[in-house]
Amino acid sequence: MKKWIKWIGAIIVLLIGAAALLLYALYSAGPPDTTVSRSTIFYAADGTKTAETHAGEKRYWVKLDHISPHVTDAVIAIEDKKFYRHAGFDLKRIAGAAIADVKAMAKVQGASTITQQYARNVFLTNDKTWQRKLKEAWYAARLELFYTKDEILEGYLNTVYFGHGAYGIEAASRFYFNKSADALTLSEAALLAGIPKGPSIYSPLASREKSEERRRLILSEMDLPANDYKEADADIPDITGSYAENKIKAPYFIDAVRAELESLGFREQSGLKVYTTLNPEHQKAADAAIANGIAPNAGIEAALVSIDPSNHFVTALTGGRDYSVSPFNRAVQAIRQPGSLMKPFLYYAALENGFTPVTMRKSEPTTFNDTYTPKNFNSQYAERNVTMAEALAVSDNIYAVKTNMLLGPETLAQTAKQFGVTSKLEAVPSLALGTSGVSVLEVANAYKVISAGGLYAKPVFITKVESSDGAVLYRYKERTEQRFDEKKIAVLTHMMMGMFDGSMSDYATPTGASMSNKLSRTYAGKSGSTPFDYWMAGFSPSAVSVVWTGYDDGSEITKTEDRSRAKVIWADYMETIHKGKKPTFFEQPDGVTAAAIDLKSGKLASSDCPDGHTILFEKGTEPVESCPPAADQEEDIVFPELPDWFR
Repeated sequence: MKKWIKWIGAIIVLLIGAAALLLYALYSAGPPDTTVSRSTIFYAADGTKTAETHAGEKRYWVKLDHISPHVTDAVIAIEDKKFYRHAGFDLKRIAGAAIADVKAMAKVQGASTITQQYARNVFLTNDKTWQRKLKEAWYAARLELFYTKDEILEGYLNTVYFGHGAYGIEAASRFYFNKSADALTLSEAALLAGIPKGPSIYSPLASREKSEERRRLILSEMDLPANDYKEADADIPDITGSYAENKIKAPYFIDAVRAELESLGFREQSGLKVYTTLNPEHQKAADAAIANGIAPNAGIEAALVSIDPSNHFVTALTGGRDYSVSPFNRAVQAIRQPGSLMKPFLYYAALENGFTPVTMRKSEPTTFNDTYTPKNFNSQYAERNVTMAEALAVSDNIYAVKTNMLLGPETLAQTAKQFGVTSKLEAVPSLALGTSGVSVLEVANAYKVISAGGLYAKPVFITKVESSDGAVLYRYKERTEQRFDEKKIAVLTHMMMGMFDGSMSDYATPTGASMSNKLSRTYAGKSGSTPFDYWMAGFSPSAVSVVWTGYDDGSEITKTEDRSRAKVIWADYMETIHKGKKPTFFEQPDGVTAAAIDLKSGKLASSDCPDGHTILFEKGTEPVESCPPAADQEEDIVFPELPDWFR
């Protein structure tokens, strides 16, 4: 007898020791990380839902008190009636399941509690193996040790699979009933509670008959008053869900937002609410302008970026003609030569270095440094002195390169950088003609600086980020810098209006003259082209947009119609977003003045030169002499060691 007592005592000691070791191991392991990927929702500036990213698993995390109590009652009734009374394991059910498994010589029956199922949802697979069950028990014990019952139930309801890509009760409620989980009726809750046992069997979209059988079973398992049961049993829910996925309304824009979100340090699959700067009407206009501006069978691609200069918000971004065909985002990822879009930055630098809009240089075939011989479009030269205002309107390349060489190419590179061009620019004579690649987004932001009166800020895509429960994690704070002189910016802007004025030159057509009959208000802009890229950039007081067109493989653009598409798209977009709005005009700061100028002489218009154009100047830099001038007279700008080509 004493021997048996010793053995029993030894066994008890061993069990206590094993329990102590197990408890120590559980405490040492600490609380398991129950973080799961959750769907992030993106909202447009007007508050409408624009996109949802979920990597194939729609997940929304909602607090337990934001879930209908009918759901918790139904789930506990069918899955784990003793949930609030056990420590993670239902020993009676486990014993019954074990007997059934032994009889069948296989794992045929489960006895998992809600805690065990939660552990499996987060940490394991659904394989019916003893190894998986042991891991499940380990995680379940840790969950019970470190989390409350309500926390475990909340976690389970937010991670269990309801079929059709919907994970968690909120995703299921939205999918099947188009409502939030806190609004579910008793009957709807019972139907959803029955799906996790086998989504491919009990989903009402898979089998309405089996779904209804299980709904009624669950209602019968719930402790309901007779009247409530009878009413719920007769209330057959209407299913509004479908297999269709929510289509992202602005996929290229959302891709840019996702990149910005990552740069802010957020993990996308963490159930965020991201409030963006997207203007749905602008985006619709951008997509339509590209679709209308390029024939369906054309191989050329396009990109468009639009920014509001008043707050630096990117309101529309399209990175290609069809995201489903090519998700490559040409608005932010493609680096292409901008051509003459560089000239406004050059001429701002010229204004800082003593030039005025009527500073004159000769437009003629010119070779620079004995090797570089740029040409004007269609080899059109004035063969006379032209003003900077006229040169910008017709995009005279000779004037631009002369100015770039005179100032030094490094000046243009640095000035463009100050405007917001972030790509590396090679400081060479041809930089004035846009031979260094840039992205559409950085050009749009740089032109936005001009339209904002010289106020610099980075382009804004995200205004606010919230957690799934509404806590504000990030809020945009405006950070601006007045980098440029407002008076010189106003002078530059006025010169950029000249591209739409067909009377600005008699030796070449202003580059935007063909668009003027399509435009209903005042714009400033600049077109640009290379053999492989065609651009149009411009702005009103309330919107900036830049359009690029070209071939992805860098092929030369040879078709005449393809060379005009950027301008057509730009004009269509700008006119659409301004339609019905009162025309506005560019504000002129103190310190500028307008004068009627004879463009051929660069002097004040007079009775001898009556065809004057209104040109804006900084006060004190406007001409004081009237035309006609002395032959070949130029303004007195002193630069040391002038090269032979300077005239």
